[in-house]
Amino acid sequence: MKPNIQRYFIELSYNGTSYHGWQIQPNAMTVQECLDQALSVYFRQPVVTLGCGRTDAGVHATEFFAHFDLEISEEKPVNAERSITGINSLLPYQIAVKRVFPVAVDAHARFDATERAYHYHLHFHKDPFKLERSWLFKGELDVEAMNEAAKIILEYTDFSCFSKSNTQTFTNNCKVTEAYFEPTDGGLQFTIRADRFLRNMVRAIVGTLVRIGKKEINLAELREIIESKNRSNAGQSVPACGLYLVNVVYPYVNY
Repeated sequence: MKPNIQRYFIELSYNGTSYHGWQIQPNAMTVQECLDQALSVYFRQPVVTLGCGRTDAGVHATEFFAHFDLEISEEKPVNAERSITGINSLLPYQIAVKRVFPVAVDAHARFDATERAYHYHLHFHKDPFKLERSWLFKGELDVEAMNEAAKIILEYTDFSCFSKSNTQTFTNNCKVTEAYFEPTDGGLQFTIRADRFLRNMVRAIVGTLVRIGKKEINLAELREIIESKNRSNAGQSVPACGLYLVNVVYPYVNY
């Protein structure tokens, strides 16, 4: 008899400091590897997750979704809500499951997401409680100029200049709907929202906008950088420790 397959979404958050990103890779511990191991033990069958994206080494997530399939039967019923405590008990403290819920068999954690949002945190004075959770920036920044520059980002769709090279993506076009800096306690938070993001895109954008804040380049030069579609013209990528995936939107998920 052909087994019944049920697809589930799992929502989690993680501190990425100790991990080499989300996606499984050889000779390095990743969030996906830890999650797959915990799910396989809890459900007593091999489980392979597929995430909503790939966060790099040291990047954090306060909201991350993945999907996985389970063989289910009357003999092996699954209570998704009750599974959360058990799965969390099998995971390292840096990874926490928030929700597990059934979805349609063709639901897809990566391709069905319509929006994603990131925060980038930086602070100006040494703070041991922000170590590996925010970028310590030593100097002054013109935040008003940086926000004027962030508005320019919204006018473009081709972000090749902010993309990591040789990523094998079909297109470098993204629709950015929000991009702005706001003050926090002792620092700044950058918020950016789009339908999709390229590899390294957020960190490269922040690095370029910081150059605006340091008055190394002006707004006209920012336009030239974007229109050049050349990664070497943009600013350096800022450290991974300040980057957080904070929101992933699906048309069929309640929040």
